[in-house]
Amino acid sequence: MKPIRLFALGLLAAAPLALVACGDEAAPGEVAEGEALPAIAAPAGTSWKDTVTVTPEGGYMVGNPDAPLKLVEYASHTCGACANFSATGKPVLADKYIPTGVVSFELRNLVRDPIDLSIATLVRCGAKESMQPLSDQAWLALNDFFAAADANQALYQAAGNQPVEQRFVTIAQAAGLIDFFAARGLSADQARTCLADAKAVQAIADASTAQAEELSITGTPTFLLNGKKLEVNQWAQLEPLLQRAGAR
Repeated sequence: MKPIRLFALGLLAAAPLALVACGDEAAPGEVAEGEALPAIAAPAGTSWKDTVTVTPEGGYMVGNPDAPLKLVEYASHTCGACANFSATGKPVLADKYIPTGVVSFELRNLVRDPIDLSIATLVRCGAKESMQPLSDQAWLALNDFFAAADANQALYQAAGNQPVEQRFVTIAQAAGLIDFFAARGLSADQARTCLADAKAVQAIADASTAQAEELSITGTPTFLLNGKKLEVNQWAQLEPLLQRAGAR
């Protein structure tokens, strides 16, 4: 497959998207060793697995909002290493750690390119509970999106000359995103409406830029545990750190 040439996005002129690399290791951080933390019961009739909170940073947190161990991932939707973590780490988090109320998991977007930003917009387009499940499904289909955009390069490139209200709709059409999300409950009309909301799209890009600069994040995935960046970027290295901090 030929590489897709990314055009300059007028909407994102101030966003240093090229500074974000996929698969780079996060900056160093230490995890203090602690005793196993006791489980925290969810409110009656609820479960922590189904508890979703939109954080002030614009991330989507699953689990106990007051969990003593708060795990945050900065991820890109066009990052293969992020797709790998979605497949290997998130199921274990969901089944083993989040239900205890001891660990919460928050997903924040670090935007790398126009397709990434389009997906980040679409996963936020429906109910907050859908954001992370749709993100995981999108990572599974990452190669399909690249293949579709490559096959529709003329349409993809034409988006760069369109008004911002049309630009991300066209990008999503070129990459097959409209049909993909329609098959998962987000209607084509709803998707186009979200993608045409230039203010909302800009807000995602601005949050990505500001947080990347504030936290010196240059690669995805990058993980934070209770606000400290970790040296690891895949589940096999991350799980022992959670357990060291008290998750069981």
